[in-house]
Amino acid sequence: MTELQKRLSNLRDELNSSWAKLKIDDKLAGLEQLETEVAEPEIWLNPEHARTANERLARLSDEIQPWKLLKVQLDDLGELIALDDASLNQELEEQIATLESNLTDLKKALRFTGKFDKNGAIIRITSGVGGTEAMDWASMLERMYLRWAERKKFKATCLERSAGEEAGIKTAVYEISGTNAYGLLKSEHGVHRLVRLSPFNADNLRQTSFALVEILPIIENNDEIKIDDKDLRIDVYHSGGHGGQSVNTTNSAVRITHLPTNTVVAIQNERSQLQNKEKAMEILRGKLLQMQQEQHAESIDKLRAGESAKWGQQIRNYVLQPYKLVKDTRTKHENKDPDAVLDGKFDDFIDTYLDLQS
Repeated sequence: MTELQKRLSNLRDELNSSWAKLKIDDKLAGLEQLETEVAEPEIWLNPEHARTANERLARLSDEIQPWKLLKVQLDDLGELIALDDASLNQELEEQIATLESNLTDLKKALRFTGKFDKNGAIIRITSGVGGTEAMDWASMLERMYLRWAERKKFKATCLERSAGEEAGIKTAVYEISGTNAYGLLKSEHGVHRLVRLSPFNADNLRQTSFALVEILPIIENNDEIKIDDKDLRIDVYHSGGHGGQSVNTTNSAVRITHLPTNTVVAIQNERSQLQNKEKAMEILRGKLLQMQQEQHAESIDKLRAGESAKWGQQIRNYVLQPYKLVKDTRTKHENKDPDAVLDGKFDDFIDTYLDLQS
């Protein structure tokens, strides 16, 4: 067996092992079933169900397609190697190196073993104390995550956004849709700290700002988290338009309070009241699940109020002055190019965190 044949054989073994662990055959069967379902005209009698089915189809297809492509490429490469043509050796070396790299990237999916890792995510950014400076920092983080989502070709939908009086944001809530979105973003949950020369200070003094980033899983099955109706207070109020103008005169905005934990979720994305309520409940379920994990509680009935804010020790420091450095306090991973990180290039922090967790 030649060296190329050995490398090809090893690649096939690794592919087959990962294929089995990820249950690709089962997912292919599920994909075929979904394709049949969405092809039926009757599905559009229930538009919400049709939309959900099509989203699941797209997500599953995106997950499976790279594995199918790699398998075909390996088969094609095997046929070329079998020709035993020495003039093709350099080209074959390059092709097999590319496929080895592709498989290494695809195997990262094996790190997503959590129950909700494959789901979409809700990201909620809240400015800390510090007025305009902190609100500006929160908006910098907002841009960072939107740029990251754009690079990943993930869909980012704004659910709620409260602008600061002078600059930045008080809060912003986004739904991030894409394969393993929650599994990737969960490493970002916590307090983020910025050190820089303040652009809002006449003396140009060094300023420290904080922002809280909450990452919540989108829970597609309502049965995952059982919430008793008597534990909820639902308030309806006027929804404000863009820029805070009260252009929407209908009572479409919804605020839901989970009374046992005093957890509040408000949505007013200029949708109907029913849509806002459904989205608020979706976020509340994710928030209670996150609290359950943080408190190691057996069920949401065991949750303790006042322990969900997470305004404690920061998970990451972004230093722009007197030197440039971004450092994760959990993994100790560092990046000396904060401008790139704040432009959405922070996958190295995600990878380091996931590698330590797996």
